[in-house]
Amino acid sequence: MLRVENVTVRYGAREALRGASLHLQAGQWLMLCGPNGAGKSTLVGAIGGGVPYTGRILLKGRDVRGMKPHRFARMVGVLPQHNSVGYAFTVEEIVRMGRYAHRRGLFSGGQGDEASVERAMAVTGLESLRHQNVLTLSGGELQRVFLAQVFAQEPEILVLDEPANHLDLKYQQQLFALIGDWLKQSGHAVITVVHDLSLARRYGTHALLLSGGETVAQGEIGTALSPDPLRQAYQMDVYAWMQGLFGIWQGER
Repeated sequence: MLRVENVTVRYGAREALRGASLHLQAGQWLMLCGPNGAGKSTLVGAIGGGVPYTGRILLKGRDVRGMKPHRFARMVGVLPQHNSVGYAFTVEEIVRMGRYAHRRGLFSGGQGDEASVERAMAVTGLESLRHQNVLTLSGGELQRVFLAQVFAQEPEILVLDEPANHLDLKYQQQLFALIGDWLKQSGHAVITVVHDLSLARRYGTHALLLSGGETVAQGEIGTALSPDPLRQAYQMDVYAWMQGLFGIWQGER
């Protein structure tokens, strides 16, 4: 579905990402992992079209550089790490904006708009908040609104940059379960930037492990996030650290 080939991103003289490549197939949930400054969000920015890069990004065999934005948006939904709203839109109005790629004109409705918006609000639990001013929402509620907007877009690929940011444990669980259910539909795939390696191991099928802008490991989740690559990426024994943390919940210190 998506191929990233030798993508490099430079900010002036600094290389933020060097020669990244990946292949994403239907049914896969690819986790982008690594320490701060590894290049995870930079790669997401390149895929989403917001960051200039060298190399190629192919969507179903077509170079995305030649695709019109509305066609790209029908296939790829991007949820950035930080979302902000400066106007008093309602929840429903924000979610409805996800349908722009399906509209025939600036003011015309697209096919299936109402049903798509209603489904998106239902699965994200926003029906009771549909008329609420988004400026009054908590950070977690606002994140669910923007996830609903992406669901309403009805893409084939979700690209999510730390979607659990600002969410408490309950909503982290709900969010990843929602994405997991969405992924079960035919022809869907997900790319997610995550810092929490436990979430990556719990939900991911594959991983791309980055450090210092370079690929350390990639492949099936258990292979890419195995002890040796993690030690190389994080410069510490990640497995020992994580096992020590979990031992606290088992009454061990």
